[in-house]
Amino acid sequence: MKIVIINPTYNEKENVEKLITILENEIFPKIKNHDMNILVADDNSPDGTADEVRKLMKKWDNIDINSGEKLGLGAAYVRAMTYAIDKMKADVVFEMDADLQHDPEKIPEFLRKIEEGFDLVIGNRYSDGGSIPKNWPFMRKVFSIVANLFVRTVFTKFSVHDWTGGYRALKKEVFLKEKEALTNYKGYIFQISFLHIAIKDGFKIGEVPFHFTDRTLGKSKIAPLGYIIEVVKFVLLTRFQEVILGKFGKFLAVGGTGFIINAVLYSILIRTTPLPLAFANIVAAQFAIFSNYNLNNLWTFKTAQAKSTTSYFKKMSMFYLTSNIGVWLIQSGTIQVGESLFGRKYPFLYFLVGTGFLLVWNFTVYNKIIWRKKSSK
Repeated sequence: MKIVIINPTYNEKENVEKLITILENEIFPKIKNHDMNILVADDNSPDGTADEVRKLMKKWDNIDINSGEKLGLGAAYVRAMTYAIDKMKADVVFEMDADLQHDPEKIPEFLRKIEEGFDLVIGNRYSDGGSIPKNWPFMRKVFSIVANLFVRTVFTKFSVHDWTGGYRALKKEVFLKEKEALTNYKGYIFQISFLHIAIKDGFKIGEVPFHFTDRTLGKSKIAPLGYIIEVVKFVLLTRFQEVILGKFGKFLAVGGTGFIINAVLYSILIRTTPLPLAFANIVAAQFAIFSNYNLNNLWTFKTAQAKSTTSYFKKMSMFYLTSNIGVWLIQSGTIQVGESLFGRKYPFLYFLVGTGFLLVWNFTVYNKIIWRKKSSK
């Protein structure tokens, strides 16, 4: 495979020569089964970084440079990855800082993960032997660790340990699939957003533990407080949109329709028949279940909807089975307990409490079992 190591630079003249020399003389000779290349993504550095790279291009013919306006780390990576894939014909691209904080000795391990079938491999500083610099100030360590834990918790993706790091390898298919969305994230939040949408789209994520070292030359481009505020804002807003405006929001809208059907028929049955409250609810719920199934299949879980008649009825059978487990045991069970304790005095209170419990059960089952989206990889 053709591999392109992308090093984004802005005023990294002091570091770029050291890094490229290490890659060319020490790392690439160890990698026999891949075509190794370097692409420096320079944001028109005024310190002469590009001139230094061009000198090195005369020495090694597997080096290229892609220059552009300084718009942020994310914009630089989108520009450079596009160039690497379109012009250099890369199969795999790396994200790797030019300041020597990312251990180049780990490159072969990233490639082994790619060969094993992982689509996106991230450097991991927080588990399995990965680490951050011991000489960092206490509060910087706290911010680093807490920021990653915050992202993992809000996104509920605990299997991925390093969301903010910039040492990664990915197949070209991952970038091409996500490129359009990535153009919205020009700064450092690019790292979190890229990983998040890649996971959502079912790409297989691998990790390589490494020790993150502090830079010895040049200045960091990250403003710590501003970055943390940006992370919190992005993660909370993204999660809110996914839950309220996304699948769960649609689920609630569909459930609201089913609730009305269930409530109206339940009301009619308890007023016009001597049926026990719980049994009246079971009968009414069957019509609500039918409505919920079709609306969920066509809208809420559209990406995993039934594609054939056989699949439609198979999913509907499973839907009726799981829904009725909730209706009989949770919703009607709550109604039965209420009627046993207080009689038919508060039929709608029992119904509302039981429906609340049922809501949690239904979304979990529908999302995890009936319309579970299979990995695209």
